[in-house]
Amino acid sequence: MTTQVSVMSGSLGDIFWDLPPWMTYTPGFDLGCSIYVANPTGVEKEYALMARLNRESTLISEEALPVFGYAWFKVAPGDFVRLRGALRFNESDADLTVLLVERETEEVTDSAATRLVAPQGSSALPPTWPGSTTPTDTGFNWSSLLAMMLPVMMLGMVVVSAKPHQEKLEAKATVETQKLLPEGRNW
Repeated sequence: MTTQVSVMSGSLGDIFWDLPPWMTYTPGFDLGCSIYVANPTGVEKEYALMARLNRESTLISEEALPVFGYAWFKVAPGDFVRLRGALRFNESDADLTVLLVERETEEVTDSAATRLVAPQGSSALPPTWPGSTTPTDTGFNWSSLLAMMLPVMMLGMVVVSAKPHQEKLEAKATVETQKLLPEGRNW
């Protein structure tokens, strides 16, 4: 079965999510996301979500995503629902597509997709950070950014720590000028 996948073109329903077009994904970990399903029609619709994982033209997996424990869920006319959850896969370096299926026609009305890219190397540091195990010549030089920002951050800390002391001195000077003479008169 070949299904034509299109983004933001469903006349029977639309799907959006908060994932970027590509992202680093380590197999076996949860991939948290929010999925928005909109019903642009004037009647209540029932939808189902299908997750499909492809590598080039090879289908790796396809499974239904239950919503509130059910395969189908309803969306009021002209309204949308926000679904929060997590997906987990045993593969990376693949394309993840979530398909929106409309119940009455049983056709895929819209989809959202992202590319899952396996992390490169074993370093938790950015590629050109000192001590990184995967240096690259094309990466951003994080150490120059740190060297540039460190003096600015230090100056900011000095200014912040000096500011409360100045306010205390001004408050003390104000209090001292308000003293009264023993007879109840001001100086």
